[in-house]
Amino acid sequence: MGIVLVTLLVSCGTGKDVKSTDENAICEKWELSTIDGIQVTGNQPIYIELTEDNKVMGFAGCNQLTGTYTIENETQIKFDKLALTRMACPEMEIELESKVLDLLNTCDNFIIEDGKLMLNAANKESLATFCIMSDDEIVNKYWKLVELEGETVQMDANQEREQYFILRSDGSISGFAGCNHFTGQYELSEGNRISIKENMAMSLMACPDLDIDESAFMQVFELTDNYTIEGDVLNLNVGKRAPLAVFEAVYF
Repeated sequence: MGIVLVTLLVSCGTGKDVKSTDENAICEKWELSTIDGIQVTGNQPIYIELTEDNKVMGFAGCNQLTGTYTIENETQIKFDKLALTRMACPEMEIELESKVLDLLNTCDNFIIEDGKLMLNAANKESLATFCIMSDDEIVNKYWKLVELEGETVQMDANQEREQYFILRSDGSISGFAGCNHFTGQYELSEGNRISIKENMAMSLMACPDLDIDESAFMQVFELTDNYTIEGDVLNLNVGKRAPLAVFEAVYF
């Protein structure tokens, strides 16, 4: 299960308005949103956490990351002594991890604005954008479809992978509908309300050998307006009716 990069402009759903001259503002847990102008999607969030004692830790796409950082002249930053664990991962994850390491070794300045951290090199445009990582229990989990319209879901024999979706800290949603991948935007509000914006982008694969109705799965996101969650079980609902779909969290 790899990592997918798709071109999509995104903005952080929630954040803090802070000035780039406030060095302490960088001491947050930052989730990678874009790198080289391309949105990052995958099974697990890629993030860095910067501490007040100049330590950096996080997840780079395949391996856990540790190291140190220093800040000079308010916005100049340097990462040092970066080290990774030694997990074996698919090639796509390794390629993205290499980009993340290159980013941290290349960047030399940063800007923090509206809950976003932008790492830059010299006078070039932003190399990468991070959002403050959400701690909402529905966000950054791989939600596997297990029940649709009251019926248990079984994977087709030829199906690439299970139907799933992930909500990210930057307000984006991505997933797999059975044949095609999709991306879009969402908003959460009080009372377990959820709004998934219309016109989600989908790939255009044809899967004639699959006995699966993608439209029924995608309609869940069009109709749902609230959710209930208990542990690792998530229901997407409309009004107070029976759940449109039931999902289980999967951990990697």
